[in-house]
Amino acid sequence: MNNDLESPIPVLLLAAGRGERMRPLTDATPKPLLSVRGKPLLQWRMEALLQGGFHQAVINTAWLGEQIEAQFGSAFAAPALSKRPLQLSYSREGTDFGRALETAGGICRALPLLGEAFWVMAGDVFTPDFVFSKGDVQRFLDSDMLAHLWLVPNPEHNPAGDFGLDSANGLALNPPKGSEQTRFTFSTIGLYRRELFLPPWCALPPGNPQGISLALAPLLRAAMDQQRVSARLYTGAWTDVGTPERLARLNA
Repeated sequence: MNNDLESPIPVLLLAAGRGERMRPLTDATPKPLLSVRGKPLLQWRMEALLQGGFHQAVINTAWLGEQIEAQFGSAFAAPALSKRPLQLSYSREGTDFGRALETAGGICRALPLLGEAFWVMAGDVFTPDFVFSKGDVQRFLDSDMLAHLWLVPNPEHNPAGDFGLDSANGLALNPPKGSEQTRFTFSTIGLYRRELFLPPWCALPPGNPQGISLALAPLLRAAMDQQRVSARLYTGAWTDVGTPERLARLNA
C-alpha cells in the first residue's frame, strides 16, 4: 500500500461508453470530448486532478477511443495548475475486444496499471468544484474500507437514487428492496482498493483477459452488506451530461 502522499495513487478515468442518449452528438465524437464551457469534459477532470497533486491516470476507451488518445496523447500539461503533467496510459477495450466492458469489467481490465489503491471516476460527469484531496486518500488508506464513494442529491433523471447513507458512521448502505430508506445517487467518483476486484468479491482475473463485461454495483452492494464501503454526501455542482439537453443547459 502506498502511503506516501508525495507519490499519490493513480486514477482511472472511464471514457469507454457509446453515449447512446447523446446521439447524434456522439456519432462522430466520444462523449468525454464534448465541449462544456469551452473545454472537453475529460479535460475538466484532468485539470482538477493536477490541482489536487495527482499525476498518473489511466483512460479506458472503446467507442471512438482513438480520438481521445489523439487529443491527449501520453501526457496532459497545464503549467498554470501544476509544474508536472498528468501522465496518461490507456486501457483500449475497443481495440482489444470491440466493445466497452462495463464499469467493473473495465476496472478489472485496467487493474495491472492501477496498483493497490486508486481513484475511479466517469470522464463525462461535470463537477467543476470537486476537489481531489490527498487527505481523503490518506483517510481511505488508513481505514479498512474497500471503497469510498461520493454520493449526490438525486437529480430529476434518477429520483429513486442508488445507495443509502449512514451519515453518523460514514457508511454507504444497500437498502433492501421495498425499503423506504432514503437513497442518494452515486456521483461516479470513488476511491477503491484492488482487493475489491479480486476473489471473493470479484471472480474476474486481473487484466480481464477474456474481456468479460461486469457491472460495478453488485460488487459494491456485497461490500456494503459487510460494512466495507464508506461514503460522503457531495452537494457541490454535479451534472451527469447524459443528454444533449443537459449539455446545452451547461453551455447556455
